Amino acid sequence: MIKLLESHEVDEVMDVWLETTISAHSFISKKYWTDNYQPLKEGYIPVSTNFIYKKEGLVRGFISVRDNFFIGALFVLEKHQGKGIGGKLLDYCKSRYPYLELSVYIYNVKAVRFYQRHGFLIKSMQSNENSGFMEYIMSWEKKK
Repeated sequence: MIKLLESHEVDEVMDVWLETTISAHSFISKKYWTDNYQPLKEGYIPVSTNFIYKKEGLVRGFISVRDNFFIGALFVLEKHQGKGIGGKLLDYCKSRYPYLELSVYIYNVKAVRFYQRHGFLIKSMQSNENSGFMEYIMSWEKKK
């Protein structure tokens, strides 16, 4: 089931984020991610619209949308990847927003391919201002 994140679920979402981001971004130090835990929890999550995929009472994945178009996070627990959860979260947002944009590290090839399969196109490439690693800016637009 997909639903809006409630305040009592934030810690569970942050656990999903930390476990998954460290695994997905092995080219960046674990310390970088642990240092960003509190800023994400206290800064990004509260100002984003966050949808969670919950099954059997547990959060299996989530997506965060900021400013009604920017996907700042899409993470699914590794043991639940490949089961369509990420696609369902993306489709849920596609049904609510006419345009979506995101950034994804170019070295996260699995994620780049995932977004391409779901209709996102690479618009540009840039250096991430925080980590310094290169990332793609990708976008999707609802067909008129």
